[in-house]
Amino acid sequence: DPNRSARIALLHYADGEKRYIIAPEGIKQGDIIETGEQADIKPGNNLPLRNIPTGTIVHAIELRPLGGAKIARSAGAAVQLVAKDGAYAQLRMPSGEIRNVDARCRATVGEVGNADHANVQLGKAGRARWMGKRPITRGESMNPVDH
Repeated sequence: DPNRSARIALLHYADGEKRYIIAPEGIKQGDIIETGEQADIKPGNNLPLRNIPTGTIVHAIELRPLGGAKIARSAGAAVQLVAKDGAYAQLRMPSGEIRNVDARCRATVGEVGNADHANVQLGKAGRARWMGKRPITRGESMNPVDH
């Protein structure tokens, strides 16, 4: 998918429906992914934060219940569930910030795959241009009329 740094995985549901998810580290073709309150704690499974043990690494976290995944969706991203107190769960973000989120919000177990995305060398300016990145020129090197 050219619009994101993480790879995506196509899921085939038992009722015939197909959906894409952000591919977590450690899943492979043929693995069974569960979603729901009683899903096992293994990479790719999606369940509410209140049902995930403290200390677990998660990604694709909702900010509001049923609001869709908003946190930790880029390649290699991971958030740690630090504590649960009452209706809230405390998460340690990749930045180190501790954030309170409603414990009913869903999260996917494991970290996002393709962690080596940040290490890819583009190799030439043209490849950066294909990705929509424009050249950066200092004003000092331009003619006075151009900046």
